[in-house]
Amino acid sequence: MLGQVDCFKGVKRNVYAELNGDKRMGKLLDTAKKSGNTKVAKTGKKSKGAVRMAQLSMMPDNILCAGAKAAGCMDFCLKEAGLAAGYDSVNEARQAKTDYWHSDQEGFLVQLRRELTNFTKLCAKQGVQGVVRLNVLSDIPWEDHSIPQDFPDLFFYDYTKRAIRLGKTPSNYKLMFSYSGRPQYRKQVAIGMESDVPMAVVFRGKMPTEFMGRKVIDGDQSDLFNVKAGKVVVGLTEKGPAKENDNGFVVDVNLIPLAQAA
Repeated sequence: MLGQVDCFKGVKRNVYAELNGDKRMGKLLDTAKKSGNTKVAKTGKKSKGAVRMAQLSMMPDNILCAGAKAAGCMDFCLKEAGLAAGYDSVNEARQAKTDYWHSDQEGFLVQLRRELTNFTKLCAKQGVQGVVRLNVLSDIPWEDHSIPQDFPDLFFYDYTKRAIRLGKTPSNYKLMFSYSGRPQYRKQVAIGMESDVPMAVVFRGKMPTEFMGRKVIDGDQSDLFNVKAGKVVVGLTEKGPAKENDNGFVVDVNLIPLAQAA
């Protein structure tokens, strides 16, 4: 049976590996000191060795990223940026994880818990704070699966386009709300603006100092600082496919009304 599990000890048959056609593969989390994700690596470097990063990178779809269609970002996703632009194997591995999630969510969660348990032990042994980003390219409400709640020694953070999640995560799981200027997304933005969480905005052109009444900070440096910055706009520069975006997800500074930007 696909994904037969043996309680907390893990998955008897490695579904992820089987779906990927490689019996040797299997890890869901990237816990390497030098992450392949530029932003995650930069966050770890800025912390000067005080933290150890772990990330989960899956191939996004309209189920894993429920708000992406309204936000208009699916076709301009960073899934094609960074290492994925030069190595097909990167997205093949991401797709295998997504297939695993859709075909055997129970087995996936068992394996994720096992890996997070091992990561917690590794961080304790090294005397560092474990920091986890589970939605590198997805938007799964991990709080609904009690993942951050069950690992209080780890600090979790993510970006989200699902405003309904804001204010509902445990204290060790911080979110940043992702902005889009599309009309279909206005309700989400309104909820995000009412919250006290940082709002991430992708800008084209020179970054403004203020946007929609909030101070803009440079968000391309450290996510650990950004996610704890409070009621600000986390300004991000357009990257990869986003440079071709013209549907409102990327904010063109030259086209922002003066009432919104300074």
